[in-house]
Amino acid sequence: MQNGLCGAWHRISVAPANVIGFNAVMRVPPDFAREAAVLATGLRRIAGVDEVGRGPLAGPVTAAAVRLDPAAIPQGLTDSKALSARRREALAGEIRCCAEVSVAHADVAEIEQHNILGASHLAMRRALAGLSTGADFALIDGHVVPHDLPCPAQAIIKGDARCLSIAAASIIAKVARDAIMAELAAQFPGYGWERNAGYPTRAHLDALRRLGVTPYHRRGFAPIRKILCEEN
Repeated sequence: MQNGLCGAWHRISVAPANVIGFNAVMRVPPDFAREAAVLATGLRRIAGVDEVGRGPLAGPVTAAAVRLDPAAIPQGLTDSKALSARRREALAGEIRCCAEVSVAHADVAEIEQHNILGASHLAMRRALAGLSTGADFALIDGHVVPHDLPCPAQAIIKGDARCLSIAAASIIAKVARDAIMAELAAQFPGYGWERNAGYPTRAHLDALRRLGVTPYHRRGFAPIRKILCEEN
């Protein structure tokens, strides 16, 4: 679908940041410029898409797609990593009240089957497909547009810090995945997932050696594979 842009995308002009200017872009809040450029072509349903959970040793990878209403954009949207948990949760509530939101996941088995990049793209496709009114165009965080999206798309490097729709998606995805990891932490206490979200913190690695590998750990990831080899 990436090639389905046809003439519409060629009329959209968003100047790429050069190496020097890119750092300057990163110091300012995300804006609606890229969405506005797409809207100017006549496309109306513009979605931002982001994922969270590529780096953890446990749990799913989660993606969100968000269609913001240009007339009702919550204040303070930015890269979810730059926000406190409390602020992320508050903004996620605001986003859900005034935007169309879809959240999707790829589970541990799918991560093993497709590798983490493929699973991330699978979750993104599912999130876009889950929007109730669909999308005409997607703005994707990252370097690569996933294959087989339901609409044309553009990848934006560091998009969660540059593009409001992607920033909103990053917040929704992060809050959703953190909630899943907190629930899993109650089922498998001792790994600290409610605090580390499955990332390879020292406490998590120590717990793995002490408690062993759970069904929610990613066996293809090197630290988990090493522990399993030692056990055998």
